[in-house]
Amino acid sequence: MPELPEVETVRRGLIPVLQGAVIESAEARRPDLRWPLPDNFAERLAGRRVEAIGRRAKYLLADLDGGEVMILHLGMSGSIRIEGGAVKGRPGRFHHPRGAGGPHDHVVLHLAGGATVTFNDPRRFGAILIVPYDQIMSHPLLAGLGPEPLGNGFNAEYLARACARRHTSLKAALLDQKLVAGLGNIYVCEALFRAGLSPRRLAHTIATAEGAPTQRAERLVVAIRDVLREAIHAGGSSLRDHRQVNGELGYFQHTFKVYDREGKPCQTLHCKDTIKRIVQNGRSTFYCPTCQR
Repeated sequence: MPELPEVETVRRGLIPVLQGAVIESAEARRPDLRWPLPDNFAERLAGRRVEAIGRRAKYLLADLDGGEVMILHLGMSGSIRIEGGAVKGRPGRFHHPRGAGGPHDHVVLHLAGGATVTFNDPRRFGAILIVPYDQIMSHPLLAGLGPEPLGNGFNAEYLARACARRHTSLKAALLDQKLVAGLGNIYVCEALFRAGLSPRRLAHTIATAEGAPTQRAERLVVAIRDVLREAIHAGGSSLRDHRQVNGELGYFQHTFKVYDREGKPCQTLHCKDTIKRIVQNGRSTFYCPTCQR
């Protein structure tokens, strides 16, 4: 699944073309993706102006005039392609090529300026919904999500309080979208390495008995923010099917310190250990047993 940096790079790639544009017409080439498309989907989009392109966790949010919001989730293989107009390509940088068109182009938006925005999704685990603006934060997909890790609400004090009573592993806690929104397996592995914390460590150990942050919580917040900012700057993790709208391939994967590096030497100076892989909650975890305690 795409993580926060992948979705954010797609959002930024869409802004020059879609934000402020009028959707002249829309095509729905099949009635469903992961879930059925909204009733009268094409008709409801025709003539609408896209006021803003936002993001909440791993979801893209397109504010439409008339008081509605289009929610888009890329799923495992979804990508967005721009053709025509001044900008062409795909937003988001990804390693494995996505579909270039054809049978997996399921939704096409024709913009008044001549550009088209196409949602391509071979596996159809993506989703597009339209909901009233005043119900967006109470929608089941978004209600209950934790704070954005790059937002002001995410800090060491918050993280310590949220983890204080948790006796699950630290990695499992960070993957809980109710604790912090948008983090996934790749960046949690990388952030824990940067913070020098073992993924096996119990979550409550980053807080004092009173729920105050320890130095571990301080280091972890800094590491999470740094790894996400670097990934966004690089265009996402470049793994699997998530390609930028401009079609470029990313390079952040080449800076991974632990993720998908099982058996390779740890890159920490003077560390002689190798990266280990374990399975936690059905997900692969990569870490250095020497550097992460």
